[in-house]
Amino acid sequence: MNTTPILANIAKHIALTSDEENYFLSLLREKSFNKKELILRESQRCEYINFVNSGTLRAYYLSNDVKETTVMFAIKDWWITDMNCFMNLQPAMLHIEALENSQVIQLSKNNLDKLFLEIPKFERFFRIIFQKAYIREQLRGIENLSLSAEERYQVFSNKYPQILKKVNQKQIASYLGITPEFLSSILSKSKK
Repeated sequence: MNTTPILANIAKHIALTSDEENYFLSLLREKSFNKKELILRESQRCEYINFVNSGTLRAYYLSNDVKETTVMFAIKDWWITDMNCFMNLQPAMLHIEALENSQVIQLSKNNLDKLFLEIPKFERFFRIIFQKAYIREQLRGIENLSLSAEERYQVFSNKYPQILKKVNQKQIASYLGITPEFLSSILSKSKK
């Protein structure tokens, strides 16, 4: 298991001793997923939070009329899960799909709870991660209410240029809440 990226991610917020690192690493499992493979399915019990070691993932909601709405993307060095269902050990509301061959490091909810008890500084680490995710989602909600589709695309492309290179227009459109055709017209206008 290549643990260097996850340890570097953690070191951005907390310092671990070698014993703490070893204990943390003992709680993880590594999984590889092929392109288009689902890491999590709606209604499946959500047991893991995933750290992306390589690849690109997408979390999406599938409505009753089979319309996909992208909730988030995750690229190398990002964390992803169905947070409500993970924290409450409930059936997933989202699907999480590998958009390319991907490798993740998974931490189960049970092991997260053990980690909090054995190494309390991990509570600080995950609090920071969860706060950043909450802020990102709150800003996204405000942008969806206050910005035009063109402005939302501009914010997305400025904030996440690395994601633009890895996902298709249909997935970007579903994240922005617009049709792929409307996104194509936005892109055509911006090229002029």
